[in-house]
Amino acid sequence: MNGAESLVRTLIDSDIDLCVTNPGTSEMHFVAALDKVPGMRCVLGLFEGVVTGTADGFYRMADRPAATLLHLGPGLANGLANLHNAKKAGSGIVNIVGEHATFHLAHDAPLTADVEGVARPMSHWIKTSATAKDVAADGALAVEAARLAPGQIATLVLPADTAWNEADGPQRARAVAPRTAVTPQAVRAAAEALRQPGPKALLLGGAAVREEALIWAGRIAAKTGCTLLGEFNSPRTQRGAGRVAIQRVPYVVDSALALLKDLRRVVLVAAKPPVGFFAYPGKPSLLAPPLCRFSTLAEVQEDVTAALEALADELGARDQAPAQVAELAPPALPEGALTLDGVAAVLAASMPQDAIVVDEAVSSGRGLAGPTRDTQPHDWLTSMGGAIGYGLPVAIGAALACPSRKVIALEGDGSAMYTLQALWTMARESLDVTIVVFANRAYQILRGEFANVGAGAPGQRATDMLTLDRPALDWRALARGHGVESGQAVDLAGFAKELRRALACEGPYLIELLV
Repeated sequence: MNGAESLVRTLIDSDIDLCVTNPGTSEMHFVAALDKVPGMRCVLGLFEGVVTGTADGFYRMADRPAATLLHLGPGLANGLANLHNAKKAGSGIVNIVGEHATFHLAHDAPLTADVEGVARPMSHWIKTSATAKDVAADGALAVEAARLAPGQIATLVLPADTAWNEADGPQRARAVAPRTAVTPQAVRAAAEALRQPGPKALLLGGAAVREEALIWAGRIAAKTGCTLLGEFNSPRTQRGAGRVAIQRVPYVVDSALALLKDLRRVVLVAAKPPVGFFAYPGKPSLLAPPLCRFSTLAEVQEDVTAALEALADELGARDQAPAQVAELAPPALPEGALTLDGVAAVLAASMPQDAIVVDEAVSSGRGLAGPTRDTQPHDWLTSMGGAIGYGLPVAIGAALACPSRKVIALEGDGSAMYTLQALWTMARESLDVTIVVFANRAYQILRGEFANVGAGAPGQRATDMLTLDRPALDWRALARGHGVESGQAVDLAGFAKELRRALACEGPYLIELLV
């Protein structure tokens, strides 16, 4: 057994059964081992950002890591933006990064790079295997690191000779350590904050926006009258009919300031004090009013569900009926010209039960969450790190983790172009993903930001950098070229028809919305 085979067996024995790959020469022995050892599903991505984003989406829905296989420093570098997103999301990933054979490094071949240096900013754990006999133990440590709550990025660098040389047998990663409990002092401090007079809120993030945690939050709100807020970005919010509904802190600074202006106490649950996504001239970075006081019930890596349960007990709220439970009341299908409100209504009326919505509609998507509150139960995934090009790969990962559920990817046209190759992987794997492309033919969010930062009115050169025209992107042709069926909608009735058709498909289907 060589080092590569010992690593593949270690991963499988440690409950890693998905490897998303974009390999090169240095990884060929690992590729051969994937062929020899049963039990690993291997999915090819045509760009490393697709590979790393897929692993992110898989973790968000499966709550366990996948492995990636990347080629040397440049291959890893191509995947860093979506590793940034995954790190911010608390997604556990085991990166296997090939390296030149140890005896070849001294010759500074063209692809030689500081692989650990490339990995460091986006990894919690990094190690380079020294010999083939170290590989299995290093692999087990990588899995253990990736599993640490809420999920970590572990990068194992595998020199080619450690993959092809003789190794010992596989090892198994140790069991996942339970999340740590919050202190009684934190529970008492949070309860005291919520007993204070004046407007107050629970601000929820991470695992606190999952269904069970939200039930406890709803009971606390019913007892104390506090507002339930969620961070604007969330790795996975469980929402829809029968679930406790929360209001996201808006992206737009002025809207966030208006929402939060009266708050005097905020209890943080796996969340941070709200800040602006960017700095703007004359506007504050911190969005809560100066008189507001924060207390932390639970950090993102702690057992937030148990913490909310303990807080409910401390407040005498265990037997309260939860507040703010959404009821099933989807709107009627609207007709007429395409508007963002109309698109939201069509989506709300059409969404199937247990759908997984991956939201990277950017400027077009900010108003979609509210109208879909009272629709069928579903999961809503957003970008945590803000690096665009996350949506299509995360949709792949979600579909791989939950093959029996419909995945709906809401995509801005500019964002989708960053990881367009994801369409090919969806087609090859016959993944049940509906892609809705908001084709406004611009980096519309940047047009707004140009004004927000006080840069004035864009001239011709600035406009050219903020628009996607001359030529306009042909999304039906792009989909066809990647093996994906497609349709186009120019009004709300057409969108509803295309969405029905897409959701009836058993493979990927792309809808171009000409907004």
